[in-house]
Amino acid sequence: MSDQLTRFLFENRAVRGEIVQLDKSYKSVMDSYHYPAPIARLLGELMTAASLLTATLKFEGEVSLQLQSEGIVKYAVINGTHDQQLRGVARWDESIEALPETFTELFHKGFLAITLAPYDGERYQGIVALDQPSLAACLENYFLQSEQLLTKIYLATDPVDKKLAAGMLLQIVPPNSETYQDSDNPDFEHLSHLANTTRDDELIELAPADLVYRLFHEEDIRIFEPKGVSFACDCSKKRSAQALQNVGKTELLDIVKQDGSVKMDCQFCHASYKFDAVDIENIHSDKFSSFDESLFDGGESKVKH
Repeated sequence: MSDQLTRFLFENRAVRGEIVQLDKSYKSVMDSYHYPAPIARLLGELMTAASLLTATLKFEGEVSLQLQSEGIVKYAVINGTHDQQLRGVARWDESIEALPETFTELFHKGFLAITLAPYDGERYQGIVALDQPSLAACLENYFLQSEQLLTKIYLATDPVDKKLAAGMLLQIVPPNSETYQDSDNPDFEHLSHLANTTRDDELIELAPADLVYRLFHEEDIRIFEPKGVSFACDCSKKRSAQALQNVGKTELLDIVKQDGSVKMDCQFCHASYKFDAVDIENIHSDKFSSFDESLFDGGESKVKH
């Protein structure tokens, strides 16, 4: 299994599909923190969903899937870019030893925020209630209500043994680039019925072409070249230093005096960046306008927990 997204198109029906399978990218998120199985499963589903959604973008930019609630899971977010770079993190009530296994039990008064952020253009955000038994069902409702597109989404994870995640999307291709909604669409209903026979282990383990053939071997289908998916975090010591420019030098030096350094942690990859008194002086000097790593200490600048 590799980190790839594969698109396919039904030649004689106005329906398209995507299959994504995550290996190293999912492991990178899992290895950055000790996530219990239900949280790891949720993050895997969010990662595959983000990959499937970014593949639908018609612009260069980012998609953010952010879950928030007053329940066990406080916060979970996955960011994905148009070129299939993913990163994510989750926060939950770690005082609870035995977490529930079902999706709905993890949340209380929760919602899903889907943010589309083009690099050139205005941001758009849609809010989806977590009132369905699964994340896939919540996303299907989002497409139907916000985009008026019939959509079926399948998400599967193996967070414990293999640390693998996968997903599949079927969606109506709207005619003339306009929104299209038809609850009685016979083509989509037929293909969804076939897709519903997919097992989680097949979605995770079968090669995309083999899975497509297994499900739709009587259909005329065009399969496109796969696109690589990767974990990527754009944090750096420079970005952390830029953030510290907004904090007073005296306050930062007091922290250094008390703790030995100022530490900045990345919420996505859990990298840690440390700044000593000399670093703080450089950050709050004219030298910082032309940033140079040599201005900082020569020690390790990025250390994972």
